[in-house]
Amino acid sequence: MSYLANVPADILERAAKIRLAVFDVDGTLTDGRLWYAEDGHETKVFHVHDGLGLKLLQSAGIQVAIITARISHPVALRAEELDIAHVYQGQSDKRASLQQLLDALNLAPEQAAFIGDDLPDLPAMGLSGLAIAVANAHPWVAERAHWQTQRSGGQGAAREVSDLLLLAQGHWDAEKERWT
Repeated sequence: MSYLANVPADILERAAKIRLAVFDVDGTLTDGRLWYAEDGHETKVFHVHDGLGLKLLQSAGIQVAIITARISHPVALRAEELDIAHVYQGQSDKRASLQQLLDALNLAPEQAAFIGDDLPDLPAMGLSGLAIAVANAHPWVAERAHWQTQRSGGQGAAREVSDLLLLAQGHWDAEKERWT
C-alpha cells in the first residue's frame, strides 16, 4: 500500500473517527464519462476494486452511502449489489442530503467522510470531518480537500479511501490476515 505510506498524522486522526463514508458517483465511483446506448439507456462502468473496498468498510462497521446529483438506474443496481442502504439520487443540495443522513444515523459531521470530484461536492465536503478529493478532481475541489487520492475516480480511488479508513481504524491487519 505505497499510496498510504506517507499519510499525514492529522489525516489518520480524522480517518480514525469516521463511521460513515459518503461517495459521489460520476467522477468518483466512475471515471466521469456518461455512456448512452443507441436506445438512450445510460450505462456506467464501476471498478471491482472499489466495490470490494466498500464491502470491506461495511464489514468493519463503517456505513457507506451514495449522494449524487444525477438519477441513474445503474447506480441503483450497483448500490443494491453492494448492499448500500443509503442511496440519495437526484440531489442538487448534497450538503442538505448529508446533514439529513447524519441526523438519521445520529452521527456528528466529524464522523463522516465525503469523497468527491467536482464543484457540487464542495458543500458536503465542507460539512464532513474528512473531505477527500479523487486524483482527477477539479482543482478547486482538490485544494479544499483534507486529502487527495493518488488514483482517479472509477480507477480505484474508492478502494484507496477504503484502505485509508481501514488502516486508520486498526482493521487493516485483520483484513490482510483474512485474505492471506
